Amino acid sequence: MAEINKSITRRKFVRNTVLLSGGAALLPGLLTACKDDEPAIAYTGDYGFREGVASFDPSATNVILWTRYTSATNESGDASIRWEVAQASSFAPLVASGTAVATAATDYTVAVDVPGLVANQKYYYRFVSERTNAASVVGETKTLPTGAQASSVKLAVVSCANYQAGLFNVYGAVAASDADAVVHLGDYIYEYGAGQYGSNPATAALKRDHLPATEILTLSDYRTRYRQYRSDKQLQLAHQLKPFICVWDDHEYANDAYTTGAQNHQPATEGSFEDRKRVANQAWHEYLPARVADKTKIYRSFAFGNLVNLAMLDTRITGRDKQLSLSDYSSTTTGAFNTAAFATAWQDPNRSMLGAEQRAWLAGNLGGSSAKWQVLGSQVLMGKMYIPVELLALVGQLANNPTPALLAQYNAQATQLSAIKLRLLNNDPSVTAAERARVNTVLPYNLDAWDGYPAEREKLYAAAGTKKLISIAGDTHNAWHSDLTTATGRRAGAEFACSSVSSPGFEALLAGNTAAVAGFEQSNQLLIDDLQYLDASRRGYVLATLTAANATAGYRYVGPLDVENPAATTGKTVVEV
Repeated sequence: MAEINKSITRRKFVRNTVLLSGGAALLPGLLTACKDDEPAIAYTGDYGFREGVASFDPSATNVILWTRYTSATNESGDASIRWEVAQASSFAPLVASGTAVATAATDYTVAVDVPGLVANQKYYYRFVSERTNAASVVGETKTLPTGAQASSVKLAVVSCANYQAGLFNVYGAVAASDADAVVHLGDYIYEYGAGQYGSNPATAALKRDHLPATEILTLSDYRTRYRQYRSDKQLQLAHQLKPFICVWDDHEYANDAYTTGAQNHQPATEGSFEDRKRVANQAWHEYLPARVADKTKIYRSFAFGNLVNLAMLDTRITGRDKQLSLSDYSSTTTGAFNTAAFATAWQDPNRSMLGAEQRAWLAGNLGGSSAKWQVLGSQVLMGKMYIPVELLALVGQLANNPTPALLAQYNAQATQLSAIKLRLLNNDPSVTAAERARVNTVLPYNLDAWDGYPAEREKLYAAAGTKKLISIAGDTHNAWHSDLTTATGRRAGAEFACSSVSSPGFEALLAGNTAAVAGFEQSNQLLIDDLQYLDASRRGYVLATLTAANATAGYRYVGPLDVENPAATTGKTVVEV
């Protein structure tokens, strides 16, 4: 038998054997000596990589690898973490490796931007503590294609995951999908306290109340909430198997946030919003790293060869003016709506969601791209959702107090208006002027979306010109497919908007009544001119498949969220050419 190289000690041999077997083992007390002649230390406690592994912001040459290390109870100080990357699951040979340090300054998270990778290539990666030899699970990721390397690009589009609203079956479905990458459009966490928004009797037995129990305000609060979300096994699996491309929406900060404030932030009792933004931003980057030079500016683009230019936007924090509210234009004494004043504010050409700097960047990005598809990762709906005014008031009342009487009133009026609209579409000459006015007097239902910033939306459409434009959006907890049309009626593109991972949709306003949900969907598709499809009750994601021939959106849904079941079915498929 040939003599074993004496430089390979028993400790190193066992350690290498464990790593090459997959790297998922935790080896307390076995491989812990700093030197071969030192006595072994028996490390104690639930130490290791408890939040799993993840990869972010893939490019043709780079990918960011992430993990978080929890120290043993008898381990102190910073932790030196080794990372390894290979094209084979055996990790032989390695294509890249190195060490990083997990410190308290970043909540013991580690993010490594690995360069020098091959385009359109699957990679395996893992982490190991150099002190305790605790090893992570093996992650999988993939770099982006260049040129004509890929005949298709598949993106799983997700948003709005509320931990206490139910199990993350959607993430389990995404993990099992054949998506090349996951695009997360925000509301990765929610800021509310335990028992607040999202809590419901159907999922109470799951014991998923938010931690900490209070609304999150401090850096420690935000970190604790991210750790809780990342403890979810289905979310961990999605991160382990797919690279993520993320942006924030409002709940990573506070509900209905804008540049200088938020609906769910009260300075008198919760302090400076700037301070809250700063700590929320820090925690976001610790747990969802992005390849940006300025951590306050997360808008950036991804090139999937010559097929897709994905421009990820920040429609929430960097440049957004405060949202308008219809109630601000209604008389407190008579209830009369000041149409002229609202129209002036609504159509203000200077109202912005992006800010001048981001808007200029986007115009340059769209103008300089020769990709087949221009895809905008926009947190909020871009399609016009203009509904008859008389229904708008009822929707607002239902949101505040969904009583059976209000629901019956809504159904009756929606049925009447739908019948009138159908007669109009069929050129029925008996439609009266009063009936026509009922269906044609419309206002946007959601001023937090692009509907609240119509002048800037027109600037965006002008920048895109005649290029093939797709908006992917989240935020609403419902699934939509809409035409994107300019103020003059030109079709500028299409929108594929996903449902939520777990946050409740319109079914919460409709008392879960199946017939009411179906009627709501049908009436809105008829009354809203640009809306082609709406699912108002199911949780799910969009699987967008883009080829040289077309862009297809598969609207995929999971079942109830009180039982772990990642099986997904396709409820609707739409095709853009």
